[in-house]
Amino acid sequence: MTVSIRPLHPMFCGEVHGIDMTEPMTREDVAVIEAGMDEYAVLVFHGQNITDEPQQAFTRNFGDLERPGAVSNITKDHERRLDPLMADVSNLDSEHKPFRRNDRQRMFSLGNRLWHSDSSFRAIPAKYSLLSGRIVPSRGGNTEFADMRAAYDALDESTKAELEELVCEHSLLNSRGKLGFEGLSDAERANFKPVRQRLVRTHPVTGRKSLYLSAHIGTIVGWQTPEARIFLQDLTEDATRTEFVHRHQWRQYDLVMWDNRQVMHRARRFNDVDDVRDMRRTTVAGEQMTVEQAA
Repeated sequence: MTVSIRPLHPMFCGEVHGIDMTEPMTREDVAVIEAGMDEYAVLVFHGQNITDEPQQAFTRNFGDLERPGAVSNITKDHERRLDPLMADVSNLDSEHKPFRRNDRQRMFSLGNRLWHSDSSFRAIPAKYSLLSGRIVPSRGGNTEFADMRAAYDALDESTKAELEELVCEHSLLNSRGKLGFEGLSDAERANFKPVRQRLVRTHPVTGRKSLYLSAHIGTIVGWQTPEARIFLQDLTEDATRTEFVHRHQWRQYDLVMWDNRQVMHRARRFNDVDDVRDMRRTTVAGEQMTVEQAA
């Protein structure tokens, strides 16, 4: 079957037809998907009833897998329910039951409902994320995406010039701090030490510029923190206006793939104490830093 992509939004996001992730990919199919990612930044694949291994195999067509670990969460090894190469973006504990309302992991995971870019808190940030909806909630739990290319294009020239050389510090301490998450151990804080990322990124294939925003940002290097945070808040509000946002309403066995260099995303609220949302993410590792790290 010929692979085709249908636009879902005037600015970005496409729906892919002609792909079965249980089957090996041809070079031609991989090239179509990569070109689609460059153009649309978000691709939706319906009806992909897969397990973890085929998802990992499909992801490897686009690069090395990023390994989730201590730098990205507070989950201890014995508490994990998935393969180490799978990021668990569910509301389920190691016994596959919904977290209790006051569970520490649940509180930490609420940060996924803030606008963010996956792994921006790593010195080499992620390239693609691929999220598989194995069980979707009966109501709510959508994922929203914001086109950071269109948001950049909409800025006036003086603002673009001001942003061009700015560098921000990213850490999970910042996104979780926004929620009032407390009680991190010294080891956890050490894992979440800030990394530096450019505020404006240029896509290596298309040459398009985009904003690199995220709830993980705590400040702008060289700025006083209060001024940096209000400036970034204004930028984020502008960048997530309705015209820049696409909302994905999940169907069971959807897989959504997005380019973290070009979009932000966030999960939306659902009844996570009683309902089940089993989402499993593989991540294509990035290839280089956006800026040299501090010593």
